Amino acid sequence: MSNYRITGNTGEWEIVVGMEVHAQVVSQSKLFSGASASYGGEPNSHVSLVDAGFPGMLPVLNEECVAQAVRTGLGLRAKINKFSRFDRKNYFYADLPTGYQISQFEHPIIGEGKVEIELPDGEVRVIGVTRLHLEQDAGKSIHDQDPTRSFIDLNRAGVALMEIVSEPDIRSPEEAGAYLRKLRQILRYLGTCDGNMEEGSMRADVNVSVRRPGEEGYRTRCEIKNLNSVRYVMQAIEIEAERQIDIWEEGGTIDQETRLFDHVKGETRSLRTKEDAHDYRYFPDPDLLPLELEQSWIDELKAHLPELPEDKRARLEKEYGVSRYESAVLTAEQSVADFYEEVAKGQDARLATNWILGDFFAALNRTGRSIENSPVSAQGLRELLGLISDSTINGKIAKEVLEDMVETGESAQAIVDRKGLKQVTDTGAIEKSIQEILDANADKVAEYKSGKEKLFGFFVGQTMKAMKGKANPALVNELLKKMLSA
Repeated sequence: MSNYRITGNTGEWEIVVGMEVHAQVVSQSKLFSGASASYGGEPNSHVSLVDAGFPGMLPVLNEECVAQAVRTGLGLRAKINKFSRFDRKNYFYADLPTGYQISQFEHPIIGEGKVEIELPDGEVRVIGVTRLHLEQDAGKSIHDQDPTRSFIDLNRAGVALMEIVSEPDIRSPEEAGAYLRKLRQILRYLGTCDGNMEEGSMRADVNVSVRRPGEEGYRTRCEIKNLNSVRYVMQAIEIEAERQIDIWEEGGTIDQETRLFDHVKGETRSLRTKEDAHDYRYFPDPDLLPLELEQSWIDELKAHLPELPEDKRARLEKEYGVSRYESAVLTAEQSVADFYEEVAKGQDARLATNWILGDFFAALNRTGRSIENSPVSAQGLRELLGLISDSTINGKIAKEVLEDMVETGESAQAIVDRKGLKQVTDTGAIEKSIQEILDANADKVAEYKSGKEKLFGFFVGQTMKAMKGKANPALVNELLKKMLSA
């Protein structure tokens, strides 16, 4: 286990963190109604009578949302509970028109699972998942449109969420960041949540407490709500832990409460005292039957799961000979992994790896593009690498061709033909050029022959310059060695 400690005035402290991640389910419609679950739209335009809490409206469970929860459970190597139940979580808030949220309390659809994280130093840790349950989102209160009134947008009301609850296994801000990134990656690979934290389709609540190293049990925790980026999660944990340490060291006690994180002021602030389950008066929803799943249906979903990040990493390392670090970069997003495989298949894999992680990524960064809207397709890049492999062009010329491809969208072959960049492999032409260089630098030839072998690079450079970079470098080296030793 990584040995992360915060040093206070009276010695060292250990951070203990558990996380609750709310992930919006990828589905066409909401959890219990046929209204659209898509992001955006005019306020209150994606609202059915069920979402608006009209009397007598009955919820109807969306089968695809259940399937997405099961797929996620399978991806987290978790226990799939064949029996689960929906409960009403009762509280009053303006953007919750029914006065209760339909959630799962005692019988969640997914039980214990695990997420494997890799830290920057290569250490691998397993973070336990306690449960995953399905619930509906609330609407949105808007407070900045009018000086005296708040407005309510119910577009999000009833949208399906998966709440994924971790064990208190996280011991540092870095581990929390790694856990959230890995969880997001798994959900995106599975296609069960788009992981777009800016649009609110993935939000994290973190429970933070501190204790002395070696201390048994846990001290009082505080929950920091609605963090919408990995960076904010890491900052909030650090700041909240330091606040708690100061209080403990001064002889005070921590109140169990819900807090918010102000990233501008760099502080957490109290929102309300932490409610317990009994405060919500949970009871089974009388309008919904318990959910009972068939094993054959679960098996069918499992059989069609996409390849998960860890499995893809292991396969890329085995099939294409990429390093552990390279496989992490190439599988960070599924689109990048797919692009890489399309380029590397039937190609020199090492060449493909070097070019994608090097010049190609640099070109994307320079133009502010992503793989999804890359100006160069996987097929186009494979064609370029093919021209290097068959000695049509050399690596240096290829860099120039790639820049042109990014600018113009033309194919590599078309650019090579248009600009006359084809590599010179004619031995006679290269020998003629070398001879001219040697004749013009007789003094350096003498120095080289008397033991100053570093001058070899000078002759290579001069020859490539004379041939406008189009000479085959391997041939230049071979012929130079032969002609200098004559």
